[in-house]
Amino acid sequence: MAGGLVVVLGAGVGVWASGDGDGAAPAGSAADRAAGTSGDPAPSASSASPSPTRSYALSKAPRTIPAVRAHTPARGPGWRPAAKQRVVVSDADLADEGRLVAGELGMTYAGERDDVRAGDLRLALNDDEGANPESYTMTVRGGRVTVSGRSDAGVFYGTRTLKQEVRGGGTAPEGVVRDEPAKPRRGFMLDIARKNFSAGWIEDRVRELGDLKFNELGLHFSDDQAFRIESDTHPEIVSPQHLTKAQVRKIVDLAESRHITVVPEIDSPGHLGAVLAAHPELQLRNAGGVATRGAIDISKDASAALLDDLLDEYAGLFPGGQWHLGGDEYQALTVSNPEASYPQLAAAARERYGSGATVADLATGWLDDRADTVRTHDRTVRAWNDGFFKGTSVKADAALQVAYWTGKEIGARPPTDYLSAGREVINYNDEYLYYVLGQPQTFVYPTGQRIYEQWTPRVLRGTTPVPARYDDQILGGTFAVWCDLANSQTQAQVAAGIRMPLRATVQKLWDPGAPELSWTQFQALADRLG
Repeated sequence: MAGGLVVVLGAGVGVWASGDGDGAAPAGSAADRAAGTSGDPAPSASSASPSPTRSYALSKAPRTIPAVRAHTPARGPGWRPAAKQRVVVSDADLADEGRLVAGELGMTYAGERDDVRAGDLRLALNDDEGANPESYTMTVRGGRVTVSGRSDAGVFYGTRTLKQEVRGGGTAPEGVVRDEPAKPRRGFMLDIARKNFSAGWIEDRVRELGDLKFNELGLHFSDDQAFRIESDTHPEIVSPQHLTKAQVRKIVDLAESRHITVVPEIDSPGHLGAVLAAHPELQLRNAGGVATRGAIDISKDASAALLDDLLDEYAGLFPGGQWHLGGDEYQALTVSNPEASYPQLAAAARERYGSGATVADLATGWLDDRADTVRTHDRTVRAWNDGFFKGTSVKADAALQVAYWTGKEIGARPPTDYLSAGREVINYNDEYLYYVLGQPQTFVYPTGQRIYEQWTPRVLRGTTPVPARYDDQILGGTFAVWCDLANSQTQAQVAAGIRMPLRATVQKLWDPGAPELSWTQFQALADRLG
């Protein structure tokens, strides 16, 4: 029984022991024991057994969202931040990450330092060329923490894990975390065209996304209802309620500091109602002269010039490497005979692409031309899956990524059509990842539990996953808020409604495998982490 008592007492002491930054050896360390500073009573000459010494139970993996991929346990007191402890960096490129986490944990940012002190949090870049650029290693040992990664993004994600550990339990457990995401695209898309969201609300989402290790924020800022960002080239199209460029730059800068790329979307050739309200001469009309809602006349050179003006302008406002061209729901292609209904489009198609060309060929050429415009700004381009047409003589640019959102549209093709052709795909599955305000048509608000228990990145359409052989072509996924019935929820209600779906989505993008925690446990963890 005496031996058992030693372990229990030691474990109890270990809860309170942590490096306090005063330069002393960490509590429970070999140096501490050798120095005789354990605080235990000296053994008497007549003692029949050794006196108790500090002992620690093997550490448990940290509980974070998303969960870490691997943890090697160790024995020790763990690590707890304190105001007099330092955040130091081994490379000047990590200064932003260092200052951020120091402020969050109430520590002192000390800049580049080579010396070692008790309680330090050190951020470092490594030279592991073969590693995932978003991977990191976090080592808690000897009263100190080191977070290292191949890139500053990986180091940032390590600081998010540490922040959650401290927030959730007060102490980061001893041992080594090795972590990396399964998917390189982990996104949240916001429809600010149909509903005006304040800049402050968007900034709050950026901070939330960063802590959850998302790395994309999509902004759909042009649609039939409104055009929501200040324009210098075409101020006539901007809605009264809009974001100024200064506000957008602040959002973009904040996102960049969290390693989040802002992905802009000016949808065309459909969903342009707000732009066309200021340019009625470019409105698409059918053979009877009736205007087609939201659709621009792609037979006119002025239509292309207007869109290219906007794409060139906003490329300077959004410097990230990703761009969304839209391309969905062009109403000219939803009628039974587009060539008869829109003879000007049919004539333009034949003139440009030959006698057998169709309106679908002309729409494909439009999308390719807009992709060329954006690529001059060194962007990777994506478009909605229903902007790609089957059987056309004009082919969509091979480098266009597919933003797959639905299989419900007229003529919708299964995701394997794109995957088998070698295309890269991003998962926007409207069955799980679409939060549509007011729940119009057949939409219902997605739940975190359903995403957590049923969805994976391979579930691109409906509820059935595509074959595993296509997994590498699925770059990731995006949870989307669409504001079809904009007044159905306030900003605060939207934030509350997407809270758990966002957490479930990033868990499955970081690690698509079956989660270790039950949904109830995951929900409780989210509540504890805040």
